[in-house]
Amino acid sequence: MQTPSSPAAAANHPWLAVLAVALATFSVVTTEMLPVGLLTPIAHDLGISSGSAGLLISVPALLAAVFAPLVVIAAGGINRRRILCGLLILLVAANSASALAPNMHWMLAARLLVGVCMGGIWAIAGGLATRLVLPQRVGLATAIIFGGVAAASVLGVPLAAWTGELLGWRQAFAGMALLSALVLLLHLAVIPSLPAVASVQLRHFAEQLGSRRVQLGLGVTLLLVTGHFAAFTFIRPLLESVSGVGASWIGGLLLGYGTAGIAGNFLVGLVAPRHVTATVMAIAAGLLATALLFLCIGHAPLNGSILLLLWGLAYGGVSVGLMTWMMQAAPNAIEANSALYVGAFNVAIAVGAWAGGRLLDQLGPAGNLWATAVLSMAALLCCIAALAPGRHR
Repeated sequence: MQTPSSPAAAANHPWLAVLAVALATFSVVTTEMLPVGLLTPIAHDLGISSGSAGLLISVPALLAAVFAPLVVIAAGGINRRRILCGLLILLVAANSASALAPNMHWMLAARLLVGVCMGGIWAIAGGLATRLVLPQRVGLATAIIFGGVAAASVLGVPLAAWTGELLGWRQAFAGMALLSALVLLLHLAVIPSLPAVASVQLRHFAEQLGSRRVQLGLGVTLLLVTGHFAAFTFIRPLLESVSGVGASWIGGLLLGYGTAGIAGNFLVGLVAPRHVTATVMAIAAGLLATALLFLCIGHAPLNGSILLLLWGLAYGGVSVGLMTWMMQAAPNAIEANSALYVGAFNVAIAVGAWAGGRLLDQLGPAGNLWATAVLSMAALLCCIAALAPGRHR
């Protein structure tokens, strides 16, 4: 597999270009996760159950998982700048269609477009740091680009939920359409021409999947992210029905969750490069403890609020921790591994949201929390297995 060169001189404003790519990942991940904080009003207005509304998360996530490796393979000869701009145009259209959706079918069609954008933008963005800045700055640029994913996961969603609480869920989607349009304009202004310089083929994915370290990284990703979204997709009904939190507090609590998550992201970013397995073990243990504590003492507004902040602190480092694991597992195949990681991450989102919806409808929020606990424990065991010497199969 060819490795991209570093034509940083092609960018007149390289750090603005890096920021633009980070804003693209922020916009698409926030759009993907937007229904999490708006699930109850969306379900009410469209006349569906909260469990069925979970499809608005699982459908785009599943498509993103499919498109991530396909984009890396199929986009080999196309200028990366053109791909990013085209996907941002689709993102504007998807958010606009969501804001206008009269029924569930229309909404699902709009979310299909989000899935295409998610898989494409995240997969392409992962390999752009080496194209935009000088080699000695690639680490910082990569952290900023993937910081857009982390910030969206822990901050974009609560801000959108707060907007939805104040103005309505349709206005939240309209706001994301406007933000996506502004990010598109920024791309047109500062992203340089990025002709294809790398070639990824199907056999490269097969080679990476033969690595025990990569297998364990993908397995831990599937377990942790599935467990998280089995419960967090339905965090609003969980807080309202289990902890007795009033609807007017949801946006503020999710903002607190996001702030704690940003702290967790920076903490993991500092520690993971030196002790990645131990760091991911700590994340898994934190999610396990949070789910069990919610089941035991989460039946009061104050307790539920405190536990939500701990949840944000634990989950905030997932994106950077697991991406560090994958990059260290195969430093010479970052583009292929990035696509595999994006695929696994989004399959986990889809499965977690879908299974969580079924559990919520049949067992209530307690079933979702038990799923999070069991899968977090399984991820912890996988991390322990990673510490033991192993053979490549």
